[in-house]
Amino acid sequence: MTANPNPRTATSRLPALRVLIADDHDLLRDTLKLFLEGEGEFETVTVASYSEAEALVQGGEVFDLVLLDYSMPGMNELEGFARMSRLDRARRVAVISGTASPEVAEKVLAAGAAGFPPKTLSAKSLVNAVRFMSMGEQYAPLEFLRTAEEKDGNPLADRLSRREMEVLERLTQGKSNKEIARDLDIREPTVKLHVKTLYRKIGAANRTQAAIFAKEAGLF
Repeated sequence: MTANPNPRTATSRLPALRVLIADDHDLLRDTLKLFLEGEGEFETVTVASYSEAEALVQGGEVFDLVLLDYSMPGMNELEGFARMSRLDRARRVAVISGTASPEVAEKVLAAGAAGFPPKTLSAKSLVNAVRFMSMGEQYAPLEFLRTAEEKDGNPLADRLSRREMEVLERLTQGKSNKEIARDLDIREPTVKLHVKTLYRKIGAANRTQAAIFAKEAGLF
């Protein structure tokens, strides 16, 4: 008989790590839930707003890790994190974001968060980050916390304006033009113009190709 490589899926009787994922982006919630439960050691619950997350915990649900999206409804930046951290049934609280700056990440970590994993992590890396945080480790993304000066000189980045870089980053996250417009507080037609311009500048034919070029260049 072949041994099971995952001790939590064998007869070890170790309880599943309970994770609450609170994020208003359906794709991220569903994808992360799929990958985590595929590992055989997690039990996940997903909600789309901070208020739903808080209601679950106050209602008696206990979670090893609560993963809060920094920019979802009800978070009010670090206020939501602080409120959730005061609830005993949320054993550890982490913040996830695809838009927050390194300065925000440093504040979250200094406030005692279990971690600050960026949404630009690969699925495997994000699962590992959740595992570490659920088991008591603090996840600090060193690559994400590098200063902007360390990123200077990238040939692809040198072709784009600051706004085009912001749009390109969100394209790599799979966001729609409407979502990008909301994140950057600009109109959707403006996003379309930026997308068209950055395609021309980097030689991309579509969103997928632009995201691939950005990843290969090590931008995000």
